Amino acid sequence: MVIQSNMTSKAISVVWEDTLEVFQKYNVPITEKTLQVLVTDNILQVLLTELNNVVGSSHATCIEGG
Repeated sequence: MVIQSNMTSKAISVVWEDTLEVFQKYNVPITEKTLQVLVTDNILQVLLTELNNVVGSSHATCIEGG
């Protein structure tokens, strides 16, 4: 699974605890709001890349639909 902008920081951090440090680094609160709502567009791609690196996930390691 790839972490995406329509996921919430709370759901992500529950599944992947290692992401908490990344959220802290970018001052992203752990809430039920989606990442696309919580951060600006210019930070969103950087955040998604770093989160996916932390969990070892990329589009290359995942199949469509799960």
